[in-house]
Amino acid sequence: MTETQKAAKGTYDGFTDDERAAMKEHAQELKKAARRGSRATEADAERDVLAKIAEMVGEDRLLAERIHAIIRAGAPTLAPKLWYGMPAYAKAGKIVCFFQPAAKFKARYATLGFNDPANLDDGTMWPTAYALTDLTADDEARISALVKQAAS
Repeated sequence: MTETQKAAKGTYDGFTDDERAAMKEHAQELKKAARRGSRATEADAERDVLAKIAEMVGEDRLLAERIHAIIRAGAPTLAPKLWYGMPAYAKAGKIVCFFQPAAKFKARYATLGFNDPANLDDGTMWPTAYALTDLTADDEARISALVKQAAS
């Protein structure tokens, strides 16, 4: 087997197995939302997010629980929902921020990410993702301020 073949093993059309799994999760999330239709409530979405967090192990779970609590307290206007199998928080149906556990793509750290709808613009360049390995009181205060700004 050549090096190129070895590198491509586990991929399909350029996607890794983990990426394909995330896309399948997203398709399931969309089907579930369509089945719920107009009956869907924020409480349903919150249960889905909490169930996904409960599936996580170790540091990922601890970080996700804290991030969820910080976002719900600091930016209650953001609605929890699953996004590619990750806890996410939306405004007007658009994902503002999300928590990506380290195990999701076998990374060495979890990530708190922000998408385009997040109101974090600061000049011509600003961060849109933060690596998380632990949360100090200062980190929690900074995250709270970021999500408040992002949701504004």
